[in-house]
Amino acid sequence: MKLVNVYHVDAFTQDSFAGNPAGVVPDADTLTVQQMQQIANELNLPESAFLMASDHPEADFRIRYFTPTTEINFCGHATVGSTWLLATERGWLEKGRPIVFETNVGLIPVTLDIEAGQLKKVTMTQIAPSVREIELDQAEVARMVGIRPEDLDDRYPMKLASTGGLHLLVPVRTHEAIDRAVPLFPELEALNRKHQITTTHLFTWNGPQGYDVYTRDFAPAIGIPEDPVTGAANGALAGYFALEGILEKGSVHHLVVGQGHAIQRPGTLYVTVEMTGETPVIRVGGAAHVTIAGQLRLKAES
Repeated sequence: MKLVNVYHVDAFTQDSFAGNPAGVVPDADTLTVQQMQQIANELNLPESAFLMASDHPEADFRIRYFTPTTEINFCGHATVGSTWLLATERGWLEKGRPIVFETNVGLIPVTLDIEAGQLKKVTMTQIAPSVREIELDQAEVARMVGIRPEDLDDRYPMKLASTGGLHLLVPVRTHEAIDRAVPLFPELEALNRKHQITTTHLFTWNGPQGYDVYTRDFAPAIGIPEDPVTGAANGALAGYFALEGILEKGSVHHLVVGQGHAIQRPGTLYVTVEMTGETPVIRVGGAAHVTIAGQLRLKAES
């Protein structure tokens, strides 16, 4: 038998059974791509991260991300979960410096926020954001995501945005409307596949108390009906706020984003949008909690 260390880490929360669960396999050098996909399918979490040695001179680890059905290029909450695990269980906290991951979309540095020797949160700097147009019938999108057309917030354009994965951003007037959403997953999956969209991301500035922005995320095209708390999609949303002129240029903006409440997995993301240079810099941070630690047994020939 080959024993593989496997962790279940709840990201963007300090508690177990909240936030977004990620599988983390910190010693994946000897695993094949097929085995990584099989493990991700067995764990059946929104995403699982696999860490291995990197040939990049500036990277500490190569990281690959798998949903239960496919590999994706970038995952924010699994990056946060992996960093938290390395810091708290693998001795990285004592090094006192960022961890740099080599991903399919580039290098992702993650800093450690330490107070009195305790890790409080970790913050990743995502790749430069981009936004592009998409021609869609907005009433049809509302129907597919399970809200009324009048729930759409016409102050903001419906667009595609990315800081590593492509997300369809759907502006909504209230967090109550977002919570009521009941998506038509087969139709939404077909729409996402047609446009190579990773997730459909609902957002509102009318968040519950304590949050600047409130979001909800659906990703049936990559095998995840609802992703509880999404670092990648909320990073793309922050880039959209910057590039669309929704946030003031020349300033650094700090946003507290809430997600996951509608499915009883509440999470909190701390998003910084730095707009003092030519290109916005997007940082997404949060805490995590290692909920399960164990070993997966693989047959030697598998």
